[in-house]
Amino acid sequence: MATAFWPTTEHWSVAIPLHTPHPRSPYLAERGFVRLHDAPFDVPAQEYLDLEYMDWKSGGDTNFAPLATADGRLDCRGFWDDGRERPDKDAIFTSNAARCPTLRRYVESVGARFGRVRVIRLEPQDRDTALRSFHRDDNNRWNPPHEGWVVRAWLELTDNPDSYMLLMEPGPDGLPDPATEVRLPLSRGARFVVDTQRLWHVVVHPGDAPRYALIASFESGPALDAWIASQLAA
Repeated sequence: MATAFWPTTEHWSVAIPLHTPHPRSPYLAERGFVRLHDAPFDVPAQEYLDLEYMDWKSGGDTNFAPLATADGRLDCRGFWDDGRERPDKDAIFTSNAARCPTLRRYVESVGARFGRVRVIRLEPQDRDTALRSFHRDDNNRWNPPHEGWVVRAWLELTDNPDSYMLLMEPGPDGLPDPATEVRLPLSRGARFVVDTQRLWHVVVHPGDAPRYALIASFESGPALDAWIASQLAA
């Protein structure tokens, strides 16, 4: 599909490492993502509407409500900023977490080490606008090579069935390969785990109201694999 924008080899994502010795989940080996069955519980709207949001841009016109951070402060930065050279793991819940007990219990129920946990509020954006924010994540900076690869899990909090997460594998030049395009629809309760350091990704959200979702970083390993196995979509 023709677009007004496409990343070039100068894009910062191209330099993010793809091949490392970190242990990875077999569930994400083939395609870099796995869909889970829809959440079997409801999240009350006040648990995401009444949080304290910060003006932090990632993937479009976004605001984030941090639920777990490196030191428990309301902070959207990476765990390695300001000289904190540590991987995106072993986060501490923030004051926001007390306002959303359902979401906190959900994150804890996974049983794996978690890092950044945030609720995202994304304003509407069409495909061309979204592609300007197409990127891969730098999830594993300072992650010891013998420890599990950090991936991200999503839980959709609002119902946007016409919106989707756009995923593409990198091609030989490191840029997104359109032949590998996948669209994950974003209905309420939709859940998926994505290796966002491997896959280019962004959300296309052509609605008329903000889209909300929970995003959590988890360490790959037996605990995460067991949880994924128990939550797989039919």
